Parts: sequence; structure tokens; C-alpha cells
Amino acid sequence: MDFVIVIAVAFGASMLTFFSGFGLGTMLTPAFILFFPPEIAVAATAIVHFLNNLFKLTLIGKHAVQKIVLGFGIPAIVGAFFGAKFLSWLSQLDDGQTISLFGMVDTSLINVALGTLITLFSLLELIPFLKRLEFNKNLLIPGGIISGFFGGLSGHQGALRSAFLIKFPLSKEQFVATGIVIACLIDTMRIGTYAMDFDFATILDSAWLMTAATLSAFSGAILGKKLMKKVTISFLQNVVGIMMIAIGLGLILNLI
Repeated sequence: MDFVIVIAVAFGASMLTFFSGFGLGTMLTPAFILFFPPEIAVAATAIVHFLNNLFKLTLIGKHAVQKIVLGFGIPAIVGAFFGAKFLSWLSQLDDGQTISLFGMVDTSLINVALGTLITLFSLLELIPFLKRLEFNKNLLIPGGIISGFFGGLSGHQGALRSAFLIKFPLSKEQFVATGIVIACLIDTMRIGTYAMDFDFATILDSAWLMTAATLSAFSGAILGKKLMKKVTISFLQNVVGIMMIAIGLGLILNLI
């Protein structure tokens, strides 16, 4: 059953990502937590996310705007390195120790950190004000650093990236393609950093799961491209947001 959940999430999230510019990392990380420790789940999601974005580049990459890719992407690479290092620090600090929440629930520091981030970023799917969140385009460099940092820390890079990029006069195809290229840059940095700091043996032992998730994400990307001009996703984003908040809280409370 857990296997089916990962496949379904990879497919659905990849399809949604084509419209919103974010979703795969938000949804797939909690699904991978069913199989891996939280920090390894983030790394496993990064690999699928990266491969899926490389595939999407073949579908729409020609529309990317180079000036924005460089202006936002280079700072994002720097932010991704520090975010990934912070995740490594959290996992080492955690070291299997438990903390008590409200004197009732025993959980871990990394569970609380990642669960909180999942919950907060899920609110971007639900609260109208946050859905419309945009930033001044003059903040391209700090926007890249912030987006990259959270991408490296938990994989939640797309929501903030979209909030910054939406300020630019881009067509839908340019917006999507530019975001994909930037995501690839962030993923390259964070995967390399994770590989230095984490034991990837667990991921390699689950190569079958990684392969299935990646192929499902490819299928979702193909469908997403076909539906990009035909479908609205407000209802689906609301459903996703509610599910992710539930998963984030479950992680904080050590129920997952």
C-alpha cells in the first residue's frame, strides 16, 4: 500500500507542478517518509525531483528566460548549499534523541523541523492571501538565496520561487520553463551536498521504489504539459494543502 501511495503521489504531484511551479517536493517528501528517515526522505525526493525536471526540460525547456535563470539561479545555488548543510546539522544534532512536546508527545528535532516546514508551506495552498503572495522583482538575489535555502533544507523551493518569478512579465510557458531550470540548479547543489553528508545506501537499496516514482513523475509531467492550457487546479491545490498539513502535523507528533 505504501508503494502505491508513492507512485500515485509522484504522478499527481508532477502533473500539478506544471501548473503551479511547485508541488512535487511538498507532496513526495512525506510519502518517502513512509520508507526512509526524514533527512533521507528529503534526499530521495531531491533525486526524483531532479530527474523529473530534467525530463520536463525536454518538453518545455526552450522557453526559459536566461537572464532570470542566472539572476535568481546563481544565488539559489548558494542558498541550497547552506540549506542542505543545515539539514545535515539537524540530523547530526538529532542523533536519535527524542524531545517532549507539551509533556505529552515524544518526537525528534528533525521531525519537528521538517513537519513544521511542510505545514507552513502547505498553507500556501490554502490561504487566499498567501496564494497571491508576490515579491518585488528587485529582490531577485535575496529571493534566490531564500528559495534555495529552503530547497536545500526541506525541498520546499518552488512556492517561494513562484512568488518571486510571478512579478516578471512572462508567458505561462516562460514562467514554467524558467522555474524548471532554476529547480535543476538547486537540486544539483543539494544532491551533491546530501551525498557528502548522508548515507545513501538506504536509497540505493530501494532503487526499485526510486525508479517507479521517477517514471510515475515522468508520466505526470507529460499529462501536465497536455493539460497546462485547459485545466484549473484550485480545488486540487486545496485538497493537497489539507493533506500536507495533516502529514506535517503527524510528523511533528511522531505519528508518521
